[in-house]
Amino acid sequence: MEAPTLTRTAISATLHCLTGCALGEILGLVLATAFGWPNGPSIAISIALAFVFGYLLTTLPLLRAGLSLRAALALALASDTLSITTMEIVDSLIVLAVPGAMAAGLGDPLFWGSLAFALFIAFWVAVPVNRWLIARGKGHAVIHAHHAH
Repeated sequence: MEAPTLTRTAISATLHCLTGCALGEILGLVLATAFGWPNGPSIAISIALAFVFGYLLTTLPLLRAGLSLRAALALALASDTLSITTMEIVDSLIVLAVPGAMAAGLGDPLFWGSLAFALFIAFWVAVPVNRWLIARGKGHAVIHAHHAH
């Protein structure tokens, strides 16, 4: 795969990952904030849901393409784990580093601004990870054969 195409594919794969991560993290942080949970459980539920949504967004098109649940989950785990892990480490560390971000309420611009900033930075850290995987025939390169892009 040529470099510009490889980079475009990596950006597309990372946007896919970002969507799942953002959905899971937002839901996790909203739930944790609503329940008044401390930082540890807030981060844990957000990360867990980021993985669930990330894998789900990969698994559903594979199921629609006719793969079994077992095969689709195996491909999702193989293609998304490193990307989601990278994003979750980066954005969790950033949100923790922003003073007051974890204590901010859902109506506070600091809550949403720090999360958006963290996800933006995590996206750009994960792009080269996905590019590296795709260049080696791994990551999202594996699932492209199974559904239309």
